[in-house]
Amino acid sequence: MTIDKNIIRKFMQEEYEGYLVYKKLAKLEKNLENSKILDNIGEEELKHLETWKTLLNEKPKIRIFKVWFYIFIARFLGLTFGIKLMEINEDKGKNAYLEILKNNLDKDLATNIQKMIDDEDKHEKLLINMINEEKLDYIGSIVLGLNDALVELTGTLAGLTFALKNTKLIAMSGLITGIAASFSMAASEYLATKAEGDDDALKSSIYTGIAYIFTVIILALPYLVLKSYSSALILTLIFALLIILVFNFYISIAKDYNFIHRFLEMALLSMGVAGLSFIIGIIVKNLLGVEI
Repeated sequence: MTIDKNIIRKFMQEEYEGYLVYKKLAKLEKNLENSKILDNIGEEELKHLETWKTLLNEKPKIRIFKVWFYIFIARFLGLTFGIKLMEINEDKGKNAYLEILKNNLDKDLATNIQKMIDDEDKHEKLLINMINEEKLDYIGSIVLGLNDALVELTGTLAGLTFALKNTKLIAMSGLITGIAASFSMAASEYLATKAEGDDDALKSSIYTGIAYIFTVIILALPYLVLKSYSSALILTLIFALLIILVFNFYISIAKDYNFIHRFLEMALLSMGVAGLSFIIGIIVKNLLGVEI
């Protein structure tokens, strides 16, 4: 059985685009070990392309936007994230290969296609997991900063919203509380990692502090730009969910975590604390008889 030429063209396009992305990233990568890994993956993609060229001797067309999209993502959001995001797309190609193998193919062609599938499943995944990237080494510190800020500040802002009913006062209180807490959390992370004998304790604490402050600013922003405290609270909760969504999507790709489980866990925790704090704010205000 022969394979449709349009299907072959599609496979050639995917392999050639992968080759161009990996080779470009290899040239841009400063870490020599990572550069070598990327170059090796690129060579694998080129071998796959040459296999298809034995069936259709044409130069493949490329989608230049797609090539530069993956290069941009890998450069600015992390090498591992960019590559694994691209591999998700390549998994579709692997499934297409599996479908073709169900047909009555020439023995040599079937062997070559199976080899390409094995490369996708084993060799390339092994190379990707070998990539050493600082962003991922300190992902635990970033998670600590984000989690603590999301839970603490959504709770604080929700509690202050009904108690103060003034967006500027709420923003000021939230920023002071949040920034002070970020320094405290960074210091705690430094002492904890130092006690464990980690030579990079300072870096860990910096990542924690930056993640915390970033979250504080984003969550307090609605209170700085809106006059309605109820609208500001709703927007803050939406921002919190968006931060949880984006961050968990990132680490689910980069670290192969379960996205749905982690997203729901963080979202329920943050929203639960916010709801409880809002109720506490109402109770405390009524008990103390404070009017602002």
